Amino acid sequence: MAAAAAAAAVGGPQPPQPEAAAQGPALDKAATAAHLKAALSRPDNRAGAEELQALLERVLSAERPLAGAAGGEEAAGGGGGPGAAEEDALEWCKCLLAGGGGYEEFCAAVRAYDPAALCGLVWTANFVAYRCRTCGISPCMSLCAECFHQGDHTGHDFNMFRSQAGGACDCGDSNVMRESGFCRRHQIKSSSNIPCVPKDLLMMSEFVLPRFIFCLIQYLREGYNEPAADVPSEKDLNKVLQLLEPQISFLEDLTKMGGAMRTVLTQVLTNQQNYKDLTSGLGENACAKKSQEKYLIALKSSGLTYPEDKLVYGMQEPSAGTSALAVQGFAGVTGTLGQVDSSDEEDQDGSQGLGKRKRVKLSSGTKDQSIMDVLKHKSFLEELLFWTIKYEFPQKMVTFLLNMLPDQEYKVAFTKTFVQHYAFIMKTLKKSHESDTMSNRIVHISVQLFSNEELARQVTEECQLLDIMVTVLLYMMESCLIKSELQDEENSLHVVVNCGEALLKNNTYWPLVSDFINILSHQSVAKRFLEDHGLLVTWMNFVSFFQGMNLNKRELNEHVEFESQTYYAAFAAELEACAQPMWGLLSHCKVRETQEYTRNVVRYCLEALQDWFDAINFVDEPAPNQVTFHLPLHRYYAMFLSKAVKCQELDLDSLLPDQEMLMKLMIHPLQIQASLAEIHSNMWVRNGLQIKGQAMTYVQSHFCNSMIDPDIYLLQVCATRLDPDYFISSVFERFKVVDLLTMASQHHNTVLDAEHERSMLEGALTFLVILLSLRLHLGMSDDEILRAEMVAQLCMNDRTHSSLLDLIPENPNPKSGIIPGSYSFESVLSAVADFKAPVFEPGGSMQQGMYTPKAEVWDQEFDPVMVILRTVYRRDVQSAMDRYTAFLKQSGKFPGNPWPPYKKRTSLHPSYKGLMRLLHCKTLHIVLFTLLYKILMDHQNLSEHVLCMVLYLIELGLENAAEDDSAEEVSMGGPERCHDSWFPGSNLVSNMRHFINYVRVRVPETAPELKRDSLASTSSDGLGSLQNSGTAQVFSLVAERRKKFQEIINRSNSEANQVVRPKTPSKWSAPGSAPQLTTAILEIKESILSLLIKLHHKLSGKQNSYYPPWLDDIEVLIQPEIPKYSHGDGITAVERILLKAAVQSRMNKRIIEEICRKVTPPVPPKKVTAAEKKALDKEERRQKARERQQKLLAEFASRQKSFMETAMDVDSPENDMPMEIATAEPQVSEAVYDCVICGQSGPSSEDRPTGLVVLLQASSVLGQCRDNVEPKKLPITEEEQIYPWDTCAAVHDVRLSLLQRYFKDSSCLLAVSIGWEGGVYVQTCGHTLHIDCHKSYMESLRNDQVLQGFSVDKGEFTCPLCRQFANSVLPCYPGSNVENNLWQRPCNKSTQDLIKEVEELQGRPGAFPVSISSETNLSKEMESVMKDIKNTTQKKYRDYSKTPGSPDNDFLFMYSVARTNLELELIHRGGNLCSGGASTAGKRSCLNQLFHVLALHMRLYTIDSEYNPWKKLTQLVEDMSSQLGNEEQQPEVPILYHDVISLLLIQILMMPQPLHKEHFTCIVKVLFTLLYTQALAALSVKGSEEDRSAWKHIGALKKNTCDAEKSYEVLLSFVTSELSKGKLYSEEGTQECAVVNPIAWSPESMEKYIQDFCLPFLRISSLLQHHLFGEDLPSCQEEEEFSVLASCLGLLPTFYQTDHPFVSASCLDWPVAAFDIISQWCFEIRSFTERHAEQGKALLIQESRWKLPHLLQLPENYNTIFQYYHRKTCSVCTKVPKDPAVCLVCGTFVCLKGLCCKQQSYCECVLHSQNCGAGTGIFLLINASVIIIIRGHRFCLWGSVYLDAHGEEDRDLRRGKPLYICEERYRVLEQQWVSHTFDHINKRWGPHYNGL
Repeated sequence: MAAAAAAAAVGGPQPPQPEAAAQGPALDKAATAAHLKAALSRPDNRAGAEELQALLERVLSAERPLAGAAGGEEAAGGGGGPGAAEEDALEWCKCLLAGGGGYEEFCAAVRAYDPAALCGLVWTANFVAYRCRTCGISPCMSLCAECFHQGDHTGHDFNMFRSQAGGACDCGDSNVMRESGFCRRHQIKSSSNIPCVPKDLLMMSEFVLPRFIFCLIQYLREGYNEPAADVPSEKDLNKVLQLLEPQISFLEDLTKMGGAMRTVLTQVLTNQQNYKDLTSGLGENACAKKSQEKYLIALKSSGLTYPEDKLVYGMQEPSAGTSALAVQGFAGVTGTLGQVDSSDEEDQDGSQGLGKRKRVKLSSGTKDQSIMDVLKHKSFLEELLFWTIKYEFPQKMVTFLLNMLPDQEYKVAFTKTFVQHYAFIMKTLKKSHESDTMSNRIVHISVQLFSNEELARQVTEECQLLDIMVTVLLYMMESCLIKSELQDEENSLHVVVNCGEALLKNNTYWPLVSDFINILSHQSVAKRFLEDHGLLVTWMNFVSFFQGMNLNKRELNEHVEFESQTYYAAFAAELEACAQPMWGLLSHCKVRETQEYTRNVVRYCLEALQDWFDAINFVDEPAPNQVTFHLPLHRYYAMFLSKAVKCQELDLDSLLPDQEMLMKLMIHPLQIQASLAEIHSNMWVRNGLQIKGQAMTYVQSHFCNSMIDPDIYLLQVCATRLDPDYFISSVFERFKVVDLLTMASQHHNTVLDAEHERSMLEGALTFLVILLSLRLHLGMSDDEILRAEMVAQLCMNDRTHSSLLDLIPENPNPKSGIIPGSYSFESVLSAVADFKAPVFEPGGSMQQGMYTPKAEVWDQEFDPVMVILRTVYRRDVQSAMDRYTAFLKQSGKFPGNPWPPYKKRTSLHPSYKGLMRLLHCKTLHIVLFTLLYKILMDHQNLSEHVLCMVLYLIELGLENAAEDDSAEEVSMGGPERCHDSWFPGSNLVSNMRHFINYVRVRVPETAPELKRDSLASTSSDGLGSLQNSGTAQVFSLVAERRKKFQEIINRSNSEANQVVRPKTPSKWSAPGSAPQLTTAILEIKESILSLLIKLHHKLSGKQNSYYPPWLDDIEVLIQPEIPKYSHGDGITAVERILLKAAVQSRMNKRIIEEICRKVTPPVPPKKVTAAEKKALDKEERRQKARERQQKLLAEFASRQKSFMETAMDVDSPENDMPMEIATAEPQVSEAVYDCVICGQSGPSSEDRPTGLVVLLQASSVLGQCRDNVEPKKLPITEEEQIYPWDTCAAVHDVRLSLLQRYFKDSSCLLAVSIGWEGGVYVQTCGHTLHIDCHKSYMESLRNDQVLQGFSVDKGEFTCPLCRQFANSVLPCYPGSNVENNLWQRPCNKSTQDLIKEVEELQGRPGAFPVSISSETNLSKEMESVMKDIKNTTQKKYRDYSKTPGSPDNDFLFMYSVARTNLELELIHRGGNLCSGGASTAGKRSCLNQLFHVLALHMRLYTIDSEYNPWKKLTQLVEDMSSQLGNEEQQPEVPILYHDVISLLLIQILMMPQPLHKEHFTCIVKVLFTLLYTQALAALSVKGSEEDRSAWKHIGALKKNTCDAEKSYEVLLSFVTSELSKGKLYSEEGTQECAVVNPIAWSPESMEKYIQDFCLPFLRISSLLQHHLFGEDLPSCQEEEEFSVLASCLGLLPTFYQTDHPFVSASCLDWPVAAFDIISQWCFEIRSFTERHAEQGKALLIQESRWKLPHLLQLPENYNTIFQYYHRKTCSVCTKVPKDPAVCLVCGTFVCLKGLCCKQQSYCECVLHSQNCGAGTGIFLLINASVIIIIRGHRFCLWGSVYLDAHGEEDRDLRRGKPLYICEERYRVLEQQWVSHTFDHINKRWGPHYNGL
C-alpha cells in the first residue's frame, strides 16, 4: 500500500508513523496499539477514536480478500493474496485488542474476570456426553464428561451417550437441572467475589470488534451468489467458508475468554446503532455497494410468500390435478395473508371444486403478517444469523453463536432473533441438499433455546412462537399434498401428504416437529396453545393432512410389481408429527382444572372429523378392499376422551357426538381390525411383504399406544353407546363371515374364499374378546397397565432388561412420568420376574442376564388376551402358550395341553358400563348358539380356537351379568316380536337354558339337510304351524335390523335420506355362479346348556362324562372360585362355565341336572356327501402329512444337535469316533483308521495313506508367559506402561542373540529352541480320512461357491464329520500303534551298551522302513505337510541363522515345532503334570504322527559326528584345548549352555522311528546328568562368595564317601571349585546389583531350587514318553511331582527306599566318571569367561520357571478404560482415532480400520496381530466395548466381557449404562486364547481383507 495512502488514512499529525508504515512488515504493530490505547484513555478521546477508525478501515478493508474466491474462476489467480492479507488483519486485531501488550497475557487477564457460573461447553456431533435423569428438569439435559465426573451422581439413573446433533453442557443452569447435580466448579455462585472489570482492559475491544464483525459480514455478503436456477452452489459456499475459517475461529476463541469478553461481544452484536452506522455509512465505495446489493437480493427471498415460490409450487408440473392442488394448498395459507390473490390462480389452472376446501385460518391476520414477510435486520446478530442460515449452518458459526449463550442478555436476544428467522430457516432446510447435517445443526441450536421454560414462555408471548411454528409446519407440509383416494376416489375433496416425497421420506420435517414437541413440554406454553381456538383449528387442519395417508388397495389379480416402502415414512410421520405433540398436550391435561382444554380439543377434533367425512363423501359403508392405518384425528379424539374420564372427572356423554357420528367414527378403526385379520389370513399376499410390515408396525411397541390402543378404545366407546345388535352385526359383516354363521352344513360365502373363512372367523371372535376384555383405558391405573404389559412380554419369552424397556410401550412424551428405568418400572419388574444370571458353557454362545416370570405370575396373571394384542409375530402367541404348558407340567397343575386360561378383569369405570351390553344381546347369543351347534356337528372351517373364543365370550357374559333388563323387554313390543322364536330376552343367563326347536335355513339345493327334512315335512303336519313361529334365520334379521337403525337416524335429517343406499338384499340372493339356494327347516331341539354338555362328552370322548359337581358337594356353589378349574383344557372350560351358569340361576342348575339325567343319545353321525368326504379326507391327509414331516424334521434336528454336542464339546474327550487306538490287544499288528468321507476302514499304507484332520496355526501364546506372579494390568493412565522384556519370548530372543555373538552359528542353532513366538501348533479333532478322498473333497469345496468364511485356496476346510475348522492333513505312519508294547520288556543291557547303540543308530542315515529315494504317495504327503507347517508361520519366525537359507534353520525349526506342541500341551494341563491320567487330549493328540513327519525330515540332515552333542555328553575327550576354536574361528557353544529339552528332542528325532523304550530312557538319563550339572552351576553363580566357600568346604569333606557322585553337596562343591578357576566369580564388584537380596541358602531351599530347575525337563520327557509309548501319566501331589515323574521315567533306581527324605541327586546315573566329565564341561565355560565373564554368568542362569500365560488384567469399571482411551492419540499418526482399540495381550493402542496407520496395505490391527500374536489378535474396541478376534485372514466379533447391572452387553455403548467386568466371560476368552480354540468355538467368521 502506498505510503501516501497510509498517511492520509492515519491523518496528518504524526508524520513519523506513515513513514514506518511504508516499510511494510517493519511497522511495529504493538507500538501503534499502545499509542492508540493511550490516546483513547484520555478524557477527550475523539482524535484517538478517529485515528483508530482510520487504521481499522485500512486493515479490515473488504476490498481485496475474497474478490478472488467469490469470482470462482479468478480464484486460482488471486490465491496467494488473501491468505497473507487475512493473517495480517488478524494479527492487527490481536495487537489492538491487547493494546500493545502480548495477546496471550491479555487473554489470561480477561479470563481472571470470568464469573463461571455456567459451564456452557459446546460440542459437535459424536462427542461423548452424559445425561442424568435424576438431576434433569428438562429431558434434554446433558453434561460434559468433566462436569459429570466432578459432580456426585452415585446411584442416579444416568447414561453416557454419543451426541448425534451436538449440544452444550448444562452444568450450573438451574432452569434445566437440579442444583444438587452441579459439579464442584459450578456449585458456587461466584459472581459476588469476582472483582469488576477495569475499564481500560476491554476498551480497545469495544472499538475494534464492531469493525471486525462488520468486515466478516461483508465477506459473507460478498461470497454469496444467489444460486442460479436452483443449481446447488455448495462448492462456492464451502470455499468462502474455508477462507473465513481463521476469522470465525478468532471469534470463537474470544468467547472462550469468559464472561467479561462475552459481555462486550453481546454489546457489539445487539447494538442497533452500531449496525446502522456501519451498514448505512458506506459512502461511494463501489465494492461495498456491490455487497449491499447482493445482501438485498438474498433478503428478498426470505419471506414465505415471495413470488418465486409460487412458481416453484404451482407452475412446475403440467398435470392440472396436482399443481392445482399444490397451489390451492399454498393459497390456503397465504390467501388469508393478502399476499396472493388466489382466485384468479384457480381460474387459470382450471381447477374445479377445490375452492370448497376450508381456508386455513391463522389466529389473526395482522400479527401474523410478519411471519410471512421479508426479514428486516436491525443488528449484527440478526444479520449474522441470517448468513449462518444462508450458508446452511456452518459448524464453526453454530459453535460461535452457541458459545455465547452463557450470557443471559445474549441468550434472550439470540432466541428472539432465532424465532424471527424461524420460517426462513425451514424454507432453507427444505431446499437444502444436505438436509441431514443441516437438521442436526438446527436442533443443536434450538434445543439449547427451547428447553428453558422461562425463555420459551417469553418468546411465545412476545414473538408469537406458537403461531410461527404451526404456520411453518403447515407451510412445509402443503408442498407435498396429493388428493386422497380413500372412499370416493372421483369426488373426494380431502388432501393428504404424499409419503413418497423427500420431505417425508427423509424425515426433513423433524427439526421443526422436535422443536414443537420441546416447547409443548412446558406447561405455560402448552396452556397458551390449548386456550387459543384459532391455533387449535389450524392444528387440527394440519393433523387432517395425515388422516388417511398411505392408502393400501388390495391387489386381487396379480402381485404388485414394485413394493413401495413409503409406509416407513407414513408411520414415522404420524408418530412424530401427530402423536408426539398429542402426548405432549395430554401431559398437561391431568387435573380437573384443565377440563376446558380437553373440551376445546374434542370440539375442534370432532369438527375436523365431520369435515373429513364430508370431504371424502362418506355415508355409511366403507369402500371395499382398501385400508389406511393412519387415522390421527380419531386417535386425538380417543386419547383426549380417555384423559377426560380418567383424570379430569368429565362426564363422557358431554363429550360424545350424536349416534350417527358415532356410527361413522367406528367404521374406519373397525376396518383396520378386520384388515389385520385379512392380512394375517394371507388375503393381501399380492400386495407384497410391505403390507405385513404395516400390520406389524401398527401393533409394535413404539407405535401401539399411539395407534392400536386408541383405536380399540374408540371402538369400545362406540360399543358402549350404540345399539349392541347393530354393533355385533357390523363386526361380523366387516370380517366377512356373516354367511358362515348358518346352521346348514353347507353355505356359500359371496365375499370370502373358503380357505380364508376359518381364520377370519377366528379373527372376528378374537377381536370381540379383546374388545370386551381389554381395560387399558377403561379403568386400569398406570401401575396396573405397566404390570400387565410387562407380564405379557415376559410370558412370550425371557427378556433382557433393555429389551423389556424397549418393548413396554412407554408414553412417548418424555415428561409423562413413566420414565423407563423409573422407580415403578424396577419395582414392578422385581415383583413379576426373577433374574437369571448369565451362564457360560464353554463353547456355548454368550448368554445375557434374563428376566423370567415368577411361578405365581404364570399361575394367576398370565393373560392370553394381552399377549395376542401385543405380539408382532404370531409365533410369539404360540411361544407364550408353550411356556405356559411347560409351567403347568412342571408344577404338576395340569399334564395335558392346556387352553388359554380365563383371567378376571379389573372392574370397568362407570362411564363404560354399557360395553357389557354387547354380551347380552340376542345377535351375539344367536352367533354363539350357531357356532356351538356347528362345532358339535363337525361342520368344516371351525377350529379349536373358535371354540375357545366362543366359550370365552360365554364366560365373559356370565361373569358380567346384565343389569335388570325387564324394562327393555317391555319396550320390545310390536314388530320386533319375530325374534322370540330365537331367544325370549337379552340376558345370557336366561337365554342359555332356552330350547330352540326348528330353524329355517337357506341351503344350496345339493345340501344333505334337504333330503332329510323333506321327509320330515311330509310326515309331520305340525310343522306347517311351526314354520311361522318356531323358526328364524339369523342374519337376514341383522340386515333388517340395520335398515331399521338407519331409518331411526335418517328420520332426523331427511336430506340424507336420499343418499342412504338401501341395504341391498343381494347378499341373500346369490350371484349366478353360486348354487341355487332354497329354504330348509332344521330340527335342532337344543339349548346353549345342552350343547355345552354334549360338547363335554365330545371333548372327553366318553358318554355321560359330565356329572354336576354340586350334587356331591354343595359347597361348590357357594365359593365358585375353585383352583382346580383355573388351568386346564376345553373340558375344564366347559365345566367352569356350567358351574358359573348354575351359580347364577337356580333354573339353570335344575335344567343342567335334567339334561344330565336323560342319558344322552349319541350324536347322530352327520351324513356326509361323497364330495365333502373327499375334501375332508384330503384335508386330513394333508394335515397328517404335515405332522409327519414336522416330526421327521424335529427328529433330524435333535439328532444333529446331539451329535454336535458330543462333537463340539471342547473339553471332554471324543467318545463317538476316536482314532481306533487299540492298546489292550498286542496281537493286532496294524492300526486301523476309518475314513470319514468314504466310510471304509483299513490301515494306512504307502500307496493309500490315511491322514488326521489337523489345524495348523502359528501361536505366540508361549512367548507371553512371564516369570512374575503378579499379572500385568491394562494401562489406564499415562504413567502405566507395559514393557515386553520380561516375557518368555523376549528372554529367549536375548539368549539366542547373545550366543550368536560369541559362538559358531550352526552350533548356536542346536543349543536353543525357537517357536516361543510364531511357533506352529498342531491340533486335531481326531477324525481320519484317506488323503485321496480329502483331495476330491477339497475339489468339491472349491467348486461350491457358497463358502462359509474360510478360504479353500489356502487349503482350509471343515472336517466332513464334526465340521471343525482345519487346514491340513497329517499322514499316519504305516505300521502298528501297538509296537510300543513289544519294546517294554525289562531292559537288562548296561547303560554303556545302550549309549553305544544310540550313537550308532543316530549315525545310520535314513534307516527308515520307507526309503526316501523311492517316491511313494506317503513320502510325498509327508513332504507336503512339512511345507504346510513351514508356511503356517511367517519367515521371520523360522529364520534365525546368520546365513539365510542355511539347513540349520530348518533343523532348528523342526525340532522346535515338537517343542512348541509339548510345551503348549503342558500349559493346557495347567503347567504341571500333577493331574496325571491319560491325557484329556489323548484321543485328540496328533503328536505321535507329528513326530514321525518331523523325524523323517530331520534325518535328512546329519549332524557332523564330530559335533554331535551326544559324544560330549557320554565320552571324555583327551585333548581339551583342541575343542576351543582358535582366534579366527568362533568356538562351539559350551555344553552347559545348551538347552537340555532341545537336546532331548534332537536326540530322539535323530533316532530311527519307532524308537525303543530302552533307548529313550537311556537318552533321558544321560541328559539328566547334564541338566543337574547346569542346576548346580546356576546355583553357584547365584550364591554369594561366603556361600561358595562354605559349599566348597562341605563338599570337600564328603568327596570320598561311597556315593559321592550322587551327593549334591559334593557335586556342588566340585562345580564351584572348577568354575572358580576361571574369572567367572571374580567380577563380584560390578555384579553386586544382581544379588540384591542375598538369600540364606539352606539345604532345603537348595534342594527346592535344583528340583524346580529340573522339573520342566522331567515334565516334557514324561509327556513325550506318554505320547510315544502310550503310557499313562501317574497323578500326584504338587510336592512329590519330581519324584513321581523321575520314577516314571526310570531315573530312580528301583531299590530306592522312601524312608529318607527324597533328594534329587539320587536320580543321577553318570555314564562316565562324574568328576571327569564335569570338569570337562566346566573347562569350556572357563575358557569363555576368560574374556566375557559378564555374559558367561548371564548365560548360566537360565530362568526356567515360567508362569502360565494370561491376558492383561482389566479394571472393574469400563468407564475407566473408556475415559482414558477414547481421547488418546495414536502413537503412529498422533490423531485421535475414529475407532480406537487396545490389544488385550500386550496393551498396545491401535487404530482399527485407520487408514492413517496403514503399512503396505495392512491396517494397524491386522499388522499388530501378526507381530504380537503371529496372526492371532484379541482387541477390545473402545467405542463399542466388544472384543474382536483376528485369526489369520479372518476375524470375528467375540462379544463383550463388560456387562451392565442387569447382566447384558451394551454393544456400541448405545445405552451408555455403567458396565462392569464379568470375570467368567474373561476367563472363557483367556481359555480360548490359551487353548487355541477360537476357530472351533466362534462360528461367525468373515474375511477382513487386511482392512482392520
